[in-house]
Amino acid sequence: MRSAPAAGLLPLLLGLRLLLGGGAAAQYSSDLCNWKGRKQSDRFYWMMVVAVSGLTHESHKKDVEQVYLRCSEGSIEWMYPTGALIVNLRPNTSPASYKHLTVCIKPFKDSAGANIYLEKTGELKLLVRDGDRSPGKVYCFGYDQGGLFIEATPQQDISRKITGFQYELMSKGMASDLHTVSAPCRPCSDTEVLLAVCTSDFVIRGSIQDVTNEAEEQESIIHVGVNKLYRQKSKVFQLTGESGNWRGQIKTPLECGVKPGDGDFLFTGRMHFGEARLGCAPRFKDFQRMYKEAKDKGLNPCEIGPD
Repeated sequence: MRSAPAAGLLPLLLGLRLLLGGGAAAQYSSDLCNWKGRKQSDRFYWMMVVAVSGLTHESHKKDVEQVYLRCSEGSIEWMYPTGALIVNLRPNTSPASYKHLTVCIKPFKDSAGANIYLEKTGELKLLVRDGDRSPGKVYCFGYDQGGLFIEATPQQDISRKITGFQYELMSKGMASDLHTVSAPCRPCSDTEVLLAVCTSDFVIRGSIQDVTNEAEEQESIIHVGVNKLYRQKSKVFQLTGESGNWRGQIKTPLECGVKPGDGDFLFTGRMHFGEARLGCAPRFKDFQRMYKEAKDKGLNPCEIGPD
């Protein structure tokens, strides 16, 4: 049984509470896309309680804070997590389209101090357990499956704990391309290649200069030399050095076993959490063949100069 604070200390504690604003006021910075915050005043107050009364941090009441974000991508960074945080993602689209959206989150490498749940009508489903060390792992769920409920785990020392993750909202079709394809290393069909040329975030003709394997993250980084840039959504491929050559990096699962080799490829793919992810990548001569065949039959879904 914990003992109550000595009578002489109660005025001190009450005075501290009044000095700090009389509530669990949070300190945070926020815009429509990102939120970074902490309950500093409440934390300081309870540290003082611990110092004078012998209470442990687990005695903190379960404060719940609401966060509202309206972008299709951004980040959450919760410093010194205590209580709980409800993250409400409200993209600037028609509510009728919400059912067609998928939410993906990617925890920061050193994220710790809280469990992340899916919450719907009061029921919680564990999504990311505190302490789960799966570098680079992405968790996706349908927007209509629930919202994000983040609950701090009991800690003796929260001063170095930060729970954080990036989030993205995308169409269910795009999310399926990135995460739920049963054979991510399977070569694309002619039809898939032609559609990828029209719909991908980047389309380039280039060669594989080098491949770096990241065993911990189970990914390979393809270092690409660009011969022709057809399209890019973000500035992943840029001019480098005095030579004026275009270069960039594309990520793909390690299991695909990509290796450096001769010849040009048509690289297509999507941007995901600020990184270029490989989609279809046929040899360029094969793309020229399939593009010509489709064009001759009037079946190519979009125009692109194949030379």
